[in-house]
Amino acid sequence: MTPAARLSATIEVIEAIDSQRIPAAKALKEWGTAHRFAGSGDRAAISGLVYDVLRRQASSAWIMDDDTPRSRLLGMLKLERGMNSDAIASLCDGGRFAPEPLTDGERQALASRSLLDAPPHIAGDYPQWLDVYLDEAFGDDRAAEAAAMACRAPLDLRVNTLKAKRDKVLGSLQHLGVTATPWSPLGLRIMLGADARNPGIQAEEEFIKGAVEVQDEGSQIAALLSGARPGEQVIDLCAGAGGKTLTLAAMMQGRGRLIATDRDKRQLAPIHERLSRAGVHNAEVRTPKGEDDPLSDIRASADLVLIDAPCTGTGTWRRNPDAKWRMRPGALDIRLKDQAEVLDRACALVKPGGRVVYITCSVLPQENSGQIRKFIGRHPDFSVIPPSQTASVLWARTDDFLAAVYVSDEGLLMTPRRTGTDGFFVSILTKR
Repeated sequence: MTPAARLSATIEVIEAIDSQRIPAAKALKEWGTAHRFAGSGDRAAISGLVYDVLRRQASSAWIMDDDTPRSRLLGMLKLERGMNSDAIASLCDGGRFAPEPLTDGERQALASRSLLDAPPHIAGDYPQWLDVYLDEAFGDDRAAEAAAMACRAPLDLRVNTLKAKRDKVLGSLQHLGVTATPWSPLGLRIMLGADARNPGIQAEEEFIKGAVEVQDEGSQIAALLSGARPGEQVIDLCAGAGGKTLTLAAMMQGRGRLIATDRDKRQLAPIHERLSRAGVHNAEVRTPKGEDDPLSDIRASADLVLIDAPCTGTGTWRRNPDAKWRMRPGALDIRLKDQAEVLDRACALVKPGGRVVYITCSVLPQENSGQIRKFIGRHPDFSVIPPSQTASVLWARTDDFLAAVYVSDEGLLMTPRRTGTDGFFVSILTKR
């Protein structure tokens, strides 16, 4: 396919997302099934264009003063891809499989309009109803913070220290262009261009033998901050597919008791194979059955309970740009209830002197500091451990890290703009 034909295909996919109200991944899959002539490079390029349009949906429409799929694509090419009107016009020439030529109005918009006077929700590309929440989180920086959450994320890997050392894996994966992550001592990073396909990590020998896992650097840091130690009893209360469970297992060096569970047993499906590949032998997966509590035998005995809480996922917008446009106000209320329930559930599991680590991949204060304040109000026997006390044992760059993140009385918040990670909130509580 020509670059111009890829633009036409992108407009088709965006139209399907709008008209059918379906996730981008499904729309792209259906387009690929209906256009089998498109090669893997074409599909990757079209996917990159579609997700970039979604990332810059509001600002692109503002630039073009029009909110159609075509206008959003044209605006994105200017804002995200850095193309001028002549370069865009050369692709939109009305030729075979190419978009129709630019109108005079489109040329003028591309040449003259900017985001200088755009309101924060336009400049930051997020739903207007979220402005009050992001204002509370970031104030006048909310447009810049949200704009950083609209950029494409790199591919981060975590080295499994049960099987390998980072320096060795850096060398063996050098052909993928990996570099060490700036904060996590276990992380590797692969930067991805606009049209780049994700490298086939699952086919790499280091992945097959369990030396590396795909995990955002922010997620790695959140797990590392828990301070899990060999010999402890540790519970991953919302384990899901097991990303943080694997990090905890490596921190425990195979010694102690690690229990992974999740209220949604479907989320646990991949964890068994991942634990086996990683060489984890001290983990027990407890799958819920009906209404029975899989942790009913545990009472005030855990050294550490980690909660990777269900949340709105606002911190992962770089990876899921269509999710922010499908998010509705009611979703926040549901998540707040879920978070309160899982925090209260953790209370009965942790022993005196033990720790509860509360993590979200959200930047909204209601899910983060606000949730912790309410929890301590309900459970005054818990208090927050200052982030400086936990971060100091992990990095040589502790001071730089603490200067980069947002630190509050309740915990710390990482953001793409400040730390180059996904957005993660971490609060570490101890039971007196």
